[in-house]
Amino acid sequence: MRTRERLVQRLREQGISNEAVLDRIRTVPRHIFVDEALASRAYEDTALPIGFGQTISQPYIVARMSEALLEGGPLEKVLEVGTGCGYQTAVLSSLVGKIYTIERIEALLERAKLRIKELQLRNVRFKHGDGYEGWSLGAPYDGILVAAAPLSVPESLLAQLAVGGRLVMPVGGEGRQQLLRLTRTEEGVTREILGAVSFVPLQSGTIQA
Repeated sequence: MRTRERLVQRLREQGISNEAVLDRIRTVPRHIFVDEALASRAYEDTALPIGFGQTISQPYIVARMSEALLEGGPLEKVLEVGTGCGYQTAVLSSLVGKIYTIERIEALLERAKLRIKELQLRNVRFKHGDGYEGWSLGAPYDGILVAAAPLSVPESLLAQLAVGGRLVMPVGGEGRQQLLRLTRTEEGVTREILGAVSFVPLQSGTIQA
């Protein structure tokens, strides 16, 4: 637990102040989401490979995106685009009502399902699909979090955002990505830039196991 406390302290120093988010970083066992060979590095504030050219985001980014999504009030229904290994899903699970999470790589999705089940998190629904299309069945969403970077904001995701809802996502090409928060209002969409980030690109299509 000391390594987790050190990580939480580091995140505080980097400006994360939402206590509920920090508590999830403290309690979610990140080591079960990474390869056994990398388990000793699980509580470093760094991204790690999870296979298929994908990574588990660094804890700071997971905490920053969660905090940005939650600012402005509680969220009942959240869409996560890019389940990956399921770590961000697990962090968010007790902070929101329900999570609909979509992943294009079936093998990653199946692995994430096992981890989420192991943690007995029961408010998560999974889909193997194209993140660009979102998940219209559950729409509209109070929050959408995207864990990979398209070159521009997909209109299909904006269309699935409820009025008052918030979309947090990286946008831009390699080396030029910005983390954005878009909020849907009655009049349209407001856009905030939250800082420079580095994510894998958001890709279309699906990959079968």
